[in-house]
Order: sequence, then structure tokens, then C-alpha cells
Amino acid sequence: MVSGTFKKQMIRAACASTTAVGLSLGVAGPAVAAPAVVVKSSAQEYPVGSKVDDAGSITLKSGDSVTVLTKKGTRTMKGPGTFQVGAQPKSNRARFANLPRTRAASRTATGAVRSAAVETTARPMSPNLYYVDVAKSGTMCLYNLEQVRLWRPFNEGIVTYTVSDPASDMSVDVTFDDGESVAPLDPALMALREGRAYTIAGPEGSDPATITFANLGQQIRNPSDLATALVDKGCMDQVTLMGEKL
Repeated sequence: MVSGTFKKQMIRAACASTTAVGLSLGVAGPAVAAPAVVVKSSAQEYPVGSKVDDAGSITLKSGDSVTVLTKKGTRTMKGPGTFQVGAQPKSNRARFANLPRTRAASRTATGAVRSAAVETTARPMSPNLYYVDVAKSGTMCLYNLEQVRLWRPFNEGIVTYTVSDPASDMSVDVTFDDGESVAPLDPALMALREGRAYTIAGPEGSDPATITFANLGQQIRNPSDLATALVDKGCMDQVTLMGEKL
């Protein structure tokens, strides 16, 4: 007669053997669906930053529009109707390559220019995912806190902004020359720390922005992986910018 203990040992051995055979034959277990990230939305049920099952479906009402980033690309769905989230994504590699540039900080003259002939009243979007908007409060995700570039929406006139660290009472001025919309923050004058809140104060009459920096770590090459990382760290303005640009 076979004892109960021996039977259990035989069952465990059989299960281990079956698993080993499955692995050797390349037989995988049930696939785990990757999350897709909502980067643009007019639907209350799916706000920007929410995650949905790549292999699942969502139902939208009339007038609702949702754009998601999946592992394979971008998908925009417009209601009414029920839609497969990961079906027929549109590749966004080319646009994505132009968005998260991480070159060394330098002064550039990009941005909107307003002239007497054409007066632009709409606030431009940042041309780069990692430019720090001097007028927006929130959490900002970067790869390197020693390469910080401040960005202003319009590049007219010589304007100085003051970056302050309330925790240490330190501050440093960053000046934009006329025609410039991007200016670097010198790490030798102020070393930023992850998780600490800093204020950016501009000309008199403007409200200061409060920004907390987060470090992304290693370079993230896939748009949906980047969107997921941004959401997890609370960098929602950058998620929104991805939705607008992609």
C-alpha cells in the first residue's frame, strides 16, 4: 500500500516534470496582457493616466474619444461603441523619436514667436517632453537631474526666472535672452534632489510654479512603457503632452 505522504511526493514530482517539459518545448503559460495607458480622453470613465487591458475592450458613449498607448502603437477610439483596445494600433515611433530627446542642456531659440503681422494668443505646447515649463506646477520626470532645461511658452524679451529651494533657502536666477525659449539650469549653482519641491518665480504679477522632480532612471525606449512610468511617478503633464504629440 502506498502511503499518503509518498503519493504527495509523486504528484509534486510529476508536476515539476510536466513544467520542465513545457519549458523545454517552449510552451508558455497563459499570456499576461500588457496595460495600455490613456494619454488623451474626453470620457469621464477613462481619464488621462488610467490603465486599460491591452487585450480587453472599452465602451464609449456618443461624443467620447479616447487615445491609448499600447506596446505596438497608438489607438484612438471615438464613441459610441465598444472597441478592442489593442486592435490595429498606429505606429508612433517616428513622432516619439522627436519627443524625448535627452541631449545635454543648451540654449536654443525654439518656441513661438509673436509678431505685429500675426498675433498668436494660444499658449504653445512644449516641443520637448523633458523641458520644464516655468509656469506649470506638478511633478516633472527626468533622466538626469543635472541636465535641466527651463522652457517658456513665448520667447519675447529678456526675462529672468528665479528657481528656489525652500528647504535650504537657496535660489538661482535663470535668464532667457530675447528670442530664446529654452535656458539651462546650472547644476553647479543648484543641485536638484528627487522628491524635493522647488519654486520657479517669474516677473512680478505672475504666480510662481511649484515643481517636484522625479528620476526615471534608465532610458525607456517604448512609448507605452514610458507613459506607464510617467503615470506611476505622477508626471501627468508629460503624459498629456505625449497624448497631444503622438
